[in-house]
Amino acid sequence: MKLSGSTYLILICFAAGLGGFLFGFDTAVISGCINFLRFQFHLSAIMEGWIMSSALLGCMLGAAVAGWLADRFGRRLVLVFSAWLFIISAFFSAVAASPEQLMIARIIGGIGVGFAAMVAPMFIAEMSPASLRGRMVSLYQFAITLGILCSYLSNSWLLNLSSTHHFGNWISHYLLDEVWRAMLGSNMLPAALFLIFLLMVPESPRWLIAKGKDHKGFEILKRINGAEKAKTESASIAIAIKEERGTFQELFSKKYRAALLIGVLLPFLSQMSGITTVMYYAPAIFQKAGLQTSSAMSTAAIIGGFNALFTLLAIWKIDVWGRKPLLVTGFIGLSIALIAIGWLFTDQQGGYYLSGGFIFYIAVFAATLGPGVWVLIAEIYPTSIRGRAMSLATLSLFFGSAFVTQTYPLLRDWLGIGMTFILYGLVMVPAAIFVIKKIPETKGRSLEEIEQYWKQTKEPASLQKHI
Repeated sequence: MKLSGSTYLILICFAAGLGGFLFGFDTAVISGCINFLRFQFHLSAIMEGWIMSSALLGCMLGAAVAGWLADRFGRRLVLVFSAWLFIISAFFSAVAASPEQLMIARIIGGIGVGFAAMVAPMFIAEMSPASLRGRMVSLYQFAITLGILCSYLSNSWLLNLSSTHHFGNWISHYLLDEVWRAMLGSNMLPAALFLIFLLMVPESPRWLIAKGKDHKGFEILKRINGAEKAKTESASIAIAIKEERGTFQELFSKKYRAALLIGVLLPFLSQMSGITTVMYYAPAIFQKAGLQTSSAMSTAAIIGGFNALFTLLAIWKIDVWGRKPLLVTGFIGLSIALIAIGWLFTDQQGGYYLSGGFIFYIAVFAATLGPGVWVLIAEIYPTSIRGRAMSLATLSLFFGSAFVTQTYPLLRDWLGIGMTFILYGLVMVPAAIFVIKKIPETKGRSLEEIEQYWKQTKEPASLQKHI
């Protein structure tokens, strides 16, 4: 039976959405392993930081070339390549015999994450009709949170399995003696599923039309939307492609300088909240707070659940609340949460108080900065330079993630966990001021109105009340 219409679209978006799931799973699965790795390999704070941030270095490499590869070879092929990178990374992470081997394996997986982070949302947007595009792309962020949650649940289940069951020689080695190997290797299962589903979906019709393969592009659009809508859509795509001739010179021109500053600083500042640290180190942090290993894993899984739940809330309400209020509330709320968490650590309060603090922290991030940053960044640039600008924004986010992850062990050993989180909280204050002073409200504005705002010296009347 040949699928068509909404059923076919759901299959396509589900396949691409698995890229987001793997993004979340691959980046967070290391969280359950770090205590075991620190003990087994006698890691220094610097080496620990390199292992934890190595995947993010790969992310930067992948994001840097993903746009060019996707334009040259197609969106689907790059996603297939990323699936293979996930599989290879998970396998070699599971059998790594040294920290250096593990770092290389994690960098390979990070490149896959960089590919998926850049190409999967683009693939979904180009496949979806205009009436569903925003919702479909927003759900990609939800898929990332589900991947994070499932990595925590998987780690917790494997830890429980290793403590209650006994197996044969090689199984015992991977599940009992060195359970971190099974945790890292578990990523092969969703990666294989990602690869299988990608083999069932077509190439982006927009890319096909851009490459002169109009008939193939039209046939895919026809299968999704029907013949009449496909004619209109293919004509619109052809017009849009003619307009997309922006260059890096235009991106760095004076008229878009403010937009470029927002696109680079906002993702970086969002990572200064320490969100990557929390996702990577959650079980280790809760153990430091006095919880047993199994309880720490379970608490991290609960936090992952709240992350997914409040991301859904943001997706539902972002067009009602507006982008700017969401971001300001996020930075202020995170400042309060981080300072409170830091104080609880320095005052040596119990793990349950800290659990509540972290749940509040993750709820604020998931409902504000998580989706809000990317919705705004996707809107503020004109069509001609949006792809290049998004590449820089993605690089900025991964650079921020790598910077925070690399420096956390050093700050933890130098200042202590409590003061480190207080430092993160203090950084959120100038971030909130930056949003208030420099970022326009884009809710309810057409892309053309936003583009005119950057081109004109004076603010357009349609945007004045939103600035």
